[in-house]
Amino acid sequence: MSAISDHDLEEPTRRDFIHLVAGSAAAVGAAGVVVPLVHQMNPDASVLALATKEVDLSSIEVGQAIKVMWQGKPVFIRRRTAEEIAVAEETPVSDLPDDRSRNLNDEALDASDTARTTASDGVARPEWLVLVGVCTHLGCIPLGTSQGEIKGDYNGWFCPCHGSHYDTAGRIRKGPAPENLPVPPYEFISDSVVKIG
Repeated sequence: MSAISDHDLEEPTRRDFIHLVAGSAAAVGAAGVVVPLVHQMNPDASVLALATKEVDLSSIEVGQAIKVMWQGKPVFIRRRTAEEIAVAEETPVSDLPDDRSRNLNDEALDASDTARTTASDGVARPEWLVLVGVCTHLGCIPLGTSQGEIKGDYNGWFCPCHGSHYDTAGRIRKGPAPENLPVPPYEFISDSVVKIG
């Protein structure tokens, strides 16, 4: 006698076929409901358009800074002078209230000037500083980007709300702000164009 019984070899019945068709139709119907529900949770085109911003840096002169908007937040881009770079590089990390870089390109870095000017490609460009321009104390926008604005005691940025002073690398030096200004994810896509986000 074989291990396969006559019952196992029976032809499929009409009832088996109807069960198979009904189950398949239910699966297709469930997918038709679930896929749009999941898809509506994805960001829409307006959000994706804000995800990155390209900025042409060719018109920024040495010592000048600009402010652009990215994801509804101000971003400060400063082309630093050799003197600003030297002062920032000479500052010991141990003298800083916040010794972490707050660089979203590599969060393991310390608050050294080189770490603060490192883009997502891992290359530091000391001449260029890119920062999210929101004070880490209570979210005010620090002054120091436009010509004639107060730059604080360290020639960087000054938050007029509660008196936080940032240096030329965007590091907190004095005042109630607990952290350095964050460095957003960015990369240079050419010598004169930076892509933020």
